[in-house]
Amino acid sequence: MPSLQTQIAIVGAGPGGAATALKLHALGIPCVLVDQAVFPRDKVCGDAISGKAATLLNRLDPGFMEAFRKKKDQQVGVWGIQFVAPNGTAVDIPFKFPYDMEREPAPGYVSKRIDFDQQLIQKVLESESISFHQGIRIETYERTTGGYRISNADNTFQVETTLLILADGANSGFSRKNAGLEKDPRHHAGAVRAYYKNVSPLHPENFIELHYLKEVNPGYFWIFPLPNGYANVGLGMRSDFIKKQKINLREVLVQTVNEHPLLSGRFANATLEGAVVGYGLPLGSRPRPISGDHYMLVGDAGHLIDPLTGEGIGNAIYSGFIAAEQAQKCLETGNYSAPFLKAYDQRVARVLGAEMKLSYQLQRMLRYPWLTNTLANWISRHHWLVELISRMYTDLELRKQLVKPLFWIKLLKNRITSSKIN
Repeated sequence: MPSLQTQIAIVGAGPGGAATALKLHALGIPCVLVDQAVFPRDKVCGDAISGKAATLLNRLDPGFMEAFRKKKDQQVGVWGIQFVAPNGTAVDIPFKFPYDMEREPAPGYVSKRIDFDQQLIQKVLESESISFHQGIRIETYERTTGGYRISNADNTFQVETTLLILADGANSGFSRKNAGLEKDPRHHAGAVRAYYKNVSPLHPENFIELHYLKEVNPGYFWIFPLPNGYANVGLGMRSDFIKKQKINLREVLVQTVNEHPLLSGRFANATLEGAVVGYGLPLGSRPRPISGDHYMLVGDAGHLIDPLTGEGIGNAIYSGFIAAEQAQKCLETGNYSAPFLKAYDQRVARVLGAEMKLSYQLQRMLRYPWLTNTLANWISRHHWLVELISRMYTDLELRKQLVKPLFWIKLLKNRITSSKIN
């Protein structure tokens, strides 16, 4: 079979790969996009669509987000996060402060991946410059003088490309075997997810819930609201601690739902819909090379998952946009070398690196239940702290102060002085 010829080929059509292809389309650059699945397909995930993801997609095509918001049977608008400390103290932190649920679009969303990804694929199918091939598993990556030749197991499908973009997820074979991004348990998490119906009560303003339990530390148990009375329920934990403590995440999830004193009552009338399924999360807490001669890694394939929240969709889309813009520069200069593509690594590090470094510091802080309890107790008693932390979602420089003890000491001192004056 003759090979398809293209300057840019993308393997993986999840949010990262689809976003890369759509950004290339917006730049007027054709590409080949390949995925092993036939869409619509499910994807094991927490299903949270961050404000970052929504902002980027709205920037690419406002019509996409407008249509997405109208699908009330496929998404729930999310306005913040409820953090629950090990001692049961709950703190609600809105994504923006103040917020108006009646007049404003939600900053974030929860949507099953079978629905969200399909909407992205529909945009791909409508884009004439994207040659999309479904149901084809790429098994072979052969280096050529001009780039790569990729093919399926029996060589009935082949693509020769000058630039290869890998967006094939956490289990990317190329990422591991060709790019050398081996799994590091200290910078990797295991997670399980289940769908429950009739969990009660869910948060009245559709905040997603993160419960920091002693049984999954460092990590958390989550409840994310979905349409039609459903919730995405799961838990995740750093892989080195899972191994060290010999934890079975599926068993812990079931035990938490059935027996935890603060949670089991909410599941008394809930039903498990389907199976409890597991997946791995390569975290962005350790800098990695994500490009080389004639290739770039996007999203989970580049180990770009947030180390604190486990959120990967926003970072996948962001890195996909950056990869598309770097591809444009490669085409303009005819340069696909590793030194030239290093600009992609540098830009991803500049845009996402500081945020993930901070998330890793926070992840390590929250390993200590006494500290988590102390912070939750303090924040819950001071409304001004809620507003301050809410601002940190969109202000990275302010967020950096969160891990500095001196910041909290000065903050407390200033508040005490101010209250005395008043």
